[in-house]
Amino acid sequence: QVTLVESGGGLMQAGGSLRLSCAASGRTVGSRAMAWFRQAPGKEREVVAVISRLGFRTYYQDSAKGRFTISRDNAKSTVYLQMNSLKPEDTAVYYCAAAKVGSTWLGPSNEYDYWGQGTQVTVSS
Repeated sequence: QVTLVESGGGLMQAGGSLRLSCAASGRTVGSRAMAWFRQAPGKEREVVAVISRLGFRTYYQDSAKGRFTISRDNAKSTVYLQMNSLKPEDTAVYYCAAAKVGSTWLGPSNEYDYWGQGTQVTVSS
């Protein structure tokens, strides 16, 4: 069993920065790739960034490249998403997710079997 708790969301003006944190608990966390997804009102959930279990590989959605950085501290069982140069279109609920142990790298969302409750990020223009 894995439990994920996100924090760090809030209201920010365009151009500002936020750092999201995802505190994970569970014996297998260090064996899982982790990801941040987001869902804006009226839109489908989309992957923002993914990090491999040891942090050596990362993936970013095109809109996040150069602005967002995903990282993890396995000693603290925490995953981070540093978001810089925020834009109004970044407004969404952001979810942390843990991939199934042994799942394919960059698999579909159903390869993630644990999800956090989400944290709201609102960027004003």
